[in-house]
Amino acid sequence: MKLARLSLVAALCAFAFPSIAQDADKVAGVWQSQSGITRVKVLPCGTGLCGHVVWQKNPSKDVHNPDPSKRERPIVGLQLVSNMKPVGPGEWSGSIYNYEDGKTYQGKVKAAGNAIEIGGCVMGGMICQSKTWTKVN
Repeated sequence: MKLARLSLVAALCAFAFPSIAQDADKVAGVWQSQSGITRVKVLPCGTGLCGHVVWQKNPSKDVHNPDPSKRERPIVGLQLVSNMKPVGPGEWSGSIYNYEDGKTYQGKVKAAGNAIEIGGCVMGGMICQSKTWTKVN
């Protein structure tokens, strides 16, 4: 009986992983922030997603970072999306760094056609905000 359950779990995982990879491929690419001032390249990393700033309309530095030793680093090249793990079809949950306030939030990325919704929450999920990013390429 245990062997049958183990085989069933293995078979389900085999079907689930290609779907996760295909979902990650849907959001891989360069995305422009809702404000249009930042572009982030999102790529699969490990079993999830990561995203780095590849362009900024007016290049600036990470001046709001709580670590004073990091306040001189440029925003371009900075990792904003980290450790996003799949939580459902076309959805990931992980960390989002907001260089505008220097804080890291628990957030989500959700595929929405030629756009992604990216957002985070504070106060245990009581206050949430999301933005829509559009695909550049």
